Amino acid sequence: MTASETESSNIKVERVQTGVRIEKRMLKVLKALAEYLDMSLGDLLEGIVLHAFEGKCAFDENLLQRITTLKEVYEMDYDSSASHRMIE
Repeated sequence: MTASETESSNIKVERVQTGVRIEKRMLKVLKALAEYLDMSLGDLLEGIVLHAFEGKCAFDENLLQRITTLKEVYEMDYDSSASHRMIE
């Protein structure tokens, strides 16, 4: 893909600040993953959401293994089954 093709395929968006609350250990894993991928947390979240909305996984096997390691480091000891059972 040439530079002009890349520019013509860009999508103009408007980004806004948000005050989303998120579980502390999950946020640590997400921040570490964004840092590993050299991208912002917002860009990482946008990518995850866009993939999820299409029923796709945003990560390949190597990245999933990295996420498993980061979850261990930050003691994120739960999985998707905890989705609607979290309390404060």
